[in-house]
Amino acid sequence: MSVNNCLFCKMVAGQIPVTKIYEDDVVLSFLDIGPISDGHTLVIPKQHFESLHDCPSELLGQVGLRLGKIAKAVAAGMNSDGYNILCNNGRAAGQLVGHLHFHIIPRNIGDGLFDRWPSYKYQQGKIEAIAAQIRENLSDDSQDL
Repeated sequence: MSVNNCLFCKMVAGQIPVTKIYEDDVVLSFLDIGPISDGHTLVIPKQHFESLHDCPSELLGQVGLRLGKIAKAVAAGMNSDGYNILCNNGRAAGQLVGHLHFHIIPRNIGDGLFDRWPSYKYQQGKIEAIAAQIRENLSDDSQDL
């Protein structure tokens, strides 16, 4: 998706109105128009990057600093017991807008959201093989980790 057609870039440019929570030179944060709980907030970098892995680490760090501050305010404002931070990357993961964004979802005990984590156990030996496949795909810049 080009920046010109990006829904979130249009929000950053003021072409589409949002219910703003926070804005500075790095991020724009606003209430999700299709919330799954009251106070469901989105935090987006103002620069266009489609996925988490596309975003430069320095900018990602700057977004992360603001994400914690905004999440704390959302949780306090909604008097929630906790919150989820979600970042969907790619259509298969549920990303509907091709611009990096983070969901802050206020939670309360017994709210019924995400009641069951669909976990399972690896078959014998499979965990080591999967870890090896992932490590092979770490880029050279991973030495900074």
